[in-house]
Formats: sequence, C-alpha cells, structure tokens
Amino acid sequence: MSETAKTSGGLEQDRPDADAAAELARQAEAGPAGRAAAPDVTLPVLGFAGMLRWAWTQLTSMRTALFLLLLLAVAAVPGSLFPQRPANPAVVTQYLKDNPDTGPWLDKLQLFDVYSSVWFSAIYLLLFISLIGCVLPRAGHHWKAMRSQPPRTPRRLSRLPEYGALALAADSPVTASSAVEDAARLLKRRGYRVQVRGADTALPSVGAERGFLKETGNLIFHISLIGVLVSVAVGGLFGYRGQKIIVEGDSFVNTLVGYDNFSPGTNFSENQLEPFSLQLDKFEVVFDRESKTHYGQPLDFTAGMTTRDAAGAEPKQQTLKVNEPLSIGGANVYLVGNGYAPVVTVRDGDGNIAHQGPVVAVPTDGAYTSTLVLKVPDARPEQLGFVGLFLPTALENEQGVAFGSDPDPFNPRLYLNSYAGDLGLDEGEPKNVYVLDTAGLRVLNDRTQESGGIVLGPGETFTLPDGLGTISFDGLKRYVALDITADPGETGALVFSSLALAGLCASLFVGRRRVWVRAGTHPDGRTMVEWALLARGEDHRLAAEAAALRKLLEKEWLAGSARPADNGKNGGAGSAGATNS
Repeated sequence: MSETAKTSGGLEQDRPDADAAAELARQAEAGPAGRAAAPDVTLPVLGFAGMLRWAWTQLTSMRTALFLLLLLAVAAVPGSLFPQRPANPAVVTQYLKDNPDTGPWLDKLQLFDVYSSVWFSAIYLLLFISLIGCVLPRAGHHWKAMRSQPPRTPRRLSRLPEYGALALAADSPVTASSAVEDAARLLKRRGYRVQVRGADTALPSVGAERGFLKETGNLIFHISLIGVLVSVAVGGLFGYRGQKIIVEGDSFVNTLVGYDNFSPGTNFSENQLEPFSLQLDKFEVVFDRESKTHYGQPLDFTAGMTTRDAAGAEPKQQTLKVNEPLSIGGANVYLVGNGYAPVVTVRDGDGNIAHQGPVVAVPTDGAYTSTLVLKVPDARPEQLGFVGLFLPTALENEQGVAFGSDPDPFNPRLYLNSYAGDLGLDEGEPKNVYVLDTAGLRVLNDRTQESGGIVLGPGETFTLPDGLGTISFDGLKRYVALDITADPGETGALVFSSLALAGLCASLFVGRRRVWVRAGTHPDGRTMVEWALLARGEDHRLAAEAAALRKLLEKEWLAGSARPADNGKNGGAGSAGATNS
C-alpha cells in the first residue's frame, strides 16, 4: 500500500516536468507564429527640442565641418568654368547669345553668379556656423583644463613611455620629501605647472604638466579661420572694385560715372565712395638698354600723380609704382597696365572737328605693337570708324610689311583702315570700345583697296576718299591702367591670417607633456627617486625631454659624486655614494 502510494506520489511529483516538456514540444511544432507575442518596446520620443539638439550636434561635429569645407571647394568649381557676371558682364551676355538653349537654364541655376548664389551662400553660412559650434565648446573645455590640477600620479610609472630612476646613497642628505620639492622647483623652472602631493607621506610625488599652448594655438587657428571668413564676407558685402584708364594730363574723380568698369559688393551703397581725385602728370618707363639677352624689356614703371583726398583739398604729389599702390579715400590704387595713346584729330566731310584727343592703343607684345580702334559717331554726312595698329618704332621688311622693333617711340606710326556707315551706337545697346564691327560698314581705306591703307607719322594728315573728311596724327601720350579696390575687411583678413599662422606654428611645434616624479625610502636607508613622462599624441622630442630632466636631477643631487650606472627602462637608473670623488 505504501509502495503504491509512493509510486503515485512519484508520478504526481513528475507531472509538472512532463507538462512543461509537452508545452515546449507543442510550441516547437507550432513555430514562431504559435508563440506568445513579446511585449511592445516603448521607444523614446525626441520631440521638437530633441530634434533641434540632434541637428545641432550633427552640424557642429568635426566630420560635418570637413564635409562642408570640401563641399565649398567643389561648389567653387563652376566659378572657374563659366564666366562670372560681376567680373565681366559682357562675356556673360555673349555666352547667353551663343547658347540660347542652355544659357537661360544655367542663369537660373546662378552659375554666372556663383559666389553670390543662394546655394553657395548656404554652404558658406553652414560652414561658418559649424566652425563656431566646433570651436566654442573646445575653448570652454580647454579653459577648464588649464585651470585644473595636473592628473594624479600613476601607480606604476615604469609602464609609461619614458621612465627613469635614481638611487641615492644611504648617507645622502636628500630625503624623499626634499627630493620631491627639488623636482617641483626644477620642473617649474622648465615651464611646467606643478602640484606636490603627499608631502608628509612615505611616497610623496609631484605632478607636472605643460604645453597648453599647443591646444591654445589650435583654437587660435580655428578662431582665426572664422575671422578670415567674416573679413572676406565683409569685403564682399561692402567693398567695391573698379578699373580706369587715365591718359597723361587727364584726371579721375571717384564717382560711378568715372569708372570704365565697376564691380560693387552685394550691399554696396554709392555713398561709400569717397570723393577723391587722381591726375596723371607724367608716366615714365625705363627699358633695358645694356643687356644683350633682355634688351628692350621694361625695368621700371613710374607714374607721377597729383591726388586730392576730397573736393577742395590740398593737392599732393605722389608716385605710383608696380607693387607700390597708393592708399587714398579708403581705397588702394594699383598700377596694372600701360601703353600709348596717339592724339588724333578727325574732321568730317563738312570740315567740322568730329573727334580730337588721345586714343587708347592696346599693347599686344613686348615691342608695344598696339591695336587701335576709333569710332566717330558725330561725323557727317556719314559716321566714320578706324581700325589698325600703332607701332612705337616702325620698320618695314622687304615685302613692305611694317612691324614694331622697339618699345620706345623712336619712329611712331599709325597704320589704319577706315570705314563709313552706321556704327550701331544709336541703338542703345552697350558696345565694346575696343572692337569695331565692320560687317555693315563700307570700306574706305584698306591695303587691298585701290585707295590703300592709311599710314601716318606725327604731324601728318590723311584725306579720306569721297570727301568724307581727314584724319591727322597730332602727337603721342602715354596712359596707365589703374585697378581701384576698396575692401573694408582686408585689415581683419590680414590680422586673422597672421594669427592663424602663429596658432598653426604653436600647434605643430609645441609639445603637450606630463611628468611625474615620486620618491621613497628603501628599507636599507637609501632614497629612491623615479620619474616618468607622457606626451599627448606623437612627440618624438619626449626622449630628449626625459634626458634633459635626468641631467637636471643628477646635477641637483649627485654633483661631485660618481655618475651612476644606467639600469633603468629608458631614462636609466643608478646609485651613487655621497662621498666626493
């Protein structure tokens, strides 16, 4: 009876395990679909503030800053592939005429105004914000690090890259506490900031650190980059640039109508133009007349100028040279070109003076062989046009073809073709003053015509066919091409670029180092001193610093004693008696 009960009790005891095994088998046969569903995981909701925080974190990461910098470089590429409207609007207009299909689409994408386009400005602005977001937190962390104490002394100094030890004699007056104080004094003399720890304990130590100028230089470099960006932006917004050609004896007043070409900044206002004036009194060029290999090449350009800072101001005599600009009215005036301007008088068929004055000739080679275009829309009964060459020193070959042989005006000559007809200047469309479209004009003089071309020397006059007038070569003057630039951000750009260079040098050549020195007393009575050095990052000069520190410690404690034998890991270790050698 008891056995049966026992057996029954055993079966009852085993039933739960059998039921569990059956349930597991049933679930295995049913597969994943038959299993109980796991409870849903509740994901955190970022919210609007969280999304802004996440976006700011992504924007201010160094990876994003580098990507934006690369993207800015790529975005600047179209500026060199397509003509830019601020630099040369005439070329852009011609490009649109030559490409009627693709030109308007490119213009809608602002590819002719790359550096002021919406997409380029957006990249520029995002890069600016990203740099600020990267630099400011780093500056705060660096400030806290500079004010904090050096890190605690590691337990095992021998594991550090540079390690050394000294064992002083038992009768040496140097104790563990005094050794630490001496080491702190020597390290402070080498520019470390130090902290002595546990001076009253059995194992006093000193922690030292220097090289914060490395991180400071790094921060100055990045902050200066932001300053350069701001300075360039200020110059692009409020600056201007213009070109002007001035012939000897003529003057220029700093007004919009006075420029031959003018490129204003985005937020430029005409009120920013200071009313200064320039007058070209004399322009002199010195050519090489001694060297055989460089004969005739220019050696020096000197422009004598009369300048006035404002209307009614006292005139000043100043000299303008290449790479020696004039600073006047908040602008810099640069000498960028020069040439000859023959003085020409044109009388029309009625005998009236239709043109009188210098005509700018554009040099094409080192002998100042220059192209010349003269348009006379006031001539009557027909408008006149002239195209040809000016040669300062003209020679002719055996075939009678003239060529320029010297840049000085030893034998100046004008070689011109003349045309009559509508010059197209009355239609209101801008025309290039240095180009004459002869497609719709009637040829008056040409080398291929029976009338022949026009050849004039100083003081000579030529009569045009059909009683259309005369042209005379009255004299010769020089002219200068000036580039006038006002950039309110140039001083800031110079200052910040200099700071960036200084900061980069500091970050490259200053080493961030930590030094620990620990002293203790050996059971046999000797004072044991060990030290170790650690650099932040790679520093090939750390071994030299360790050797210099060892030398200082030996000189401090072992002066007059035998030099200890090296047996340390890097810096060496040794022992010496206190007796004099």
